[in-house]
Amino acid sequence: MISRRFFMAAGGLTLSIPRAFAQSDKYHFTLGVASGSPRSDGIVLWTRLAPDPLRGGGMPPGKTNVRYRLCADQAMRKAVREGIVETSDAKAHSVHVVLRGLEPGREYWYQFFYGHDESPIGRTRTSNASASGAKLALASCQAYEAGLFTAYADMAAWSPDCVIHIGDYIYEGAATAPGPRKANVGGFDVSWENIRSHNGPETVTLWDYRNRYALYKSEAALQAAHAAAPWIVSVDDHEIDNNWAGDIPQDPWAQTPLEFKVRKLAALQAYYEHMPLEEPPTVSGVDSYLQLYGTYRFGPAQVHMLDTRQFRSDQVCGPRDPGERSCEDLADPTRTMTGAAQERWLIDELRRSQAPFNVVASQTWFAPFRYNGPGDVPYVNMDQWDGYPVQRQRLIDVMAGITNPVVLSGDWHSAAAMRIHKDPWDPKSPRVAHNFCGTSISSHCPWYEAMRAAKDFNGHVDYLNGAQRGYLRFDVTGKTWRSDYRVVANPRDPGSAVSTDVSLDTRDV
Repeated sequence: MISRRFFMAAGGLTLSIPRAFAQSDKYHFTLGVASGSPRSDGIVLWTRLAPDPLRGGGMPPGKTNVRYRLCADQAMRKAVREGIVETSDAKAHSVHVVLRGLEPGREYWYQFFYGHDESPIGRTRTSNASASGAKLALASCQAYEAGLFTAYADMAAWSPDCVIHIGDYIYEGAATAPGPRKANVGGFDVSWENIRSHNGPETVTLWDYRNRYALYKSEAALQAAHAAAPWIVSVDDHEIDNNWAGDIPQDPWAQTPLEFKVRKLAALQAYYEHMPLEEPPTVSGVDSYLQLYGTYRFGPAQVHMLDTRQFRSDQVCGPRDPGERSCEDLADPTRTMTGAAQERWLIDELRRSQAPFNVVASQTWFAPFRYNGPGDVPYVNMDQWDGYPVQRQRLIDVMAGITNPVVLSGDWHSAAAMRIHKDPWDPKSPRVAHNFCGTSISSHCPWYEAMRAAKDFNGHVDYLNGAQRGYLRFDVTGKTWRSDYRVVANPRDPGSAVSTDVSLDTRDV
């Protein structure tokens, strides 16, 4: 029997959740539903059985079956596909249904069933290269302790064709007490406040990561955004460990190479278990790899999702934030953010593309940003593309020969609109592309004062806002690309107003 219902409006979509979270010890779909990896003929549907989500999930060991239903109407009367899929404790009782043979560019609705429990109803959409336009949203950096995920409610109401999440879906840090914080960042005394605490210590084991994802995915606004549209996703650093690179952690003095590989294996497994991905990690001994980069076509926009963590060279020159003095090691041509194979794939895809707009979704900022004035070598963030300038220049040279390249970035908790020039440090050289960077969903930006002070040293930066939380949304046609910078008035209020701070068209900047 369904004991209670509540309804959450997300634009034209109504999420019907059969049992209240107060009864989550009995209800199995506490983490909601999601879809992703949209193709012209298919989609991936996701959920996870988790009656006790913050303590391992609460399911008994062993295998069990979950029923799913995909329909052509929101009322769930016109079934297109239905079936039964097996899951088990080996994958945290997560469910991944990979569907093919669907119609391009159309909406579908889906739902899961387990025993007497019904999941929320989700909306999804296949892609369509022939569509005249596309509505895309960009999100990243959602630290649970820093604030609420209010921006996602606004995103869900907009019902985009796809959400592009470029990393920092969770943060790995140990629980800290809520309250004010102060620090000197880049020579500026700044303060901020955390409003709530993580569950448990720093994430290291598979148990830790599963519980951390469950904490984040318990957020109603995040569930609404997942249920409103398909997502394409990739990891940045905090899904595993701050500023990790390949098989190298941020703190190799605190964890051995073997310990970090085991940790990474657990983190990638938990990431797969909580995302609408097509394939689980490939594992060989303690080595693991998760396929994340790929190409997606949404009408006039061809999106190339990057993976700039699993294959990158270690950072050099120094760890000082927000900027470190450039050093000779930056000139090493072998240093890479993507690895050679992914770079070749990206270049081939860009050169073959016939799309009016060619999008590169990169976790970190692609355009340069210096924190000191002219007359000295630049002080830059070594974790961003500034720390890998030779490979960046190779990609800029390729972008110079393709149609309307647009780079999307996150990571730095600050919204920005920047021009990418043939010589990235010379704003008088020909413009090659645009770099639209989203602010964080909730994460603080303590280095924003240092960025504001340095803005005049970066003539290619047309817009900068690290003071507000939010996301980016894009309206794309065959001739136009408009970026709307959505900002949350009060990130501590789940019902806060969300508005557009600025709208920018690629023809104007």
